[in-house]
Amino acid sequence: MITKTDRKAERIRRHKRVRRKISGTAECPRLCVFRSNSNLYVQVIDDVQGTTLAQASTLDKEVKTKKANKEAAKEVGALIAKRAIEKKIKTVVFDRGGYIYHGVIKELAEAAREGGLEF
Repeated sequence: MITKTDRKAERIRRHKRVRRKISGTAECPRLCVFRSNSNLYVQVIDDVQGTTLAQASTLDKEVKTKKANKEAAKEVGALIAKRAIEKKIKTVVFDRGGYIYHGVIKELAEAAREGGLEF
């Protein structure tokens, strides 16, 4: 019998594998991405203290596109870069959250780089 793979469980497994290697500090926090079917959420996290330093999502008022697509990813990436630089955060570690670096995740990362974040 052929069983269908659980895509969410596979993503969580990939995320755990990535998180074993990646951790954010105060000097170089972690840029964490979560993508749902309807929205994108991005946080800059200091894992040592367990605090969120900056956040952005498609639910913010500054973001005009209210879906989880490439256009929204560009807007959210630019917004998180702006908010992080306001808090004097230049370098981050990119945590793709177990998602493949393609499409929406790639657009978000490139927009954050263009906004001034280094990773």
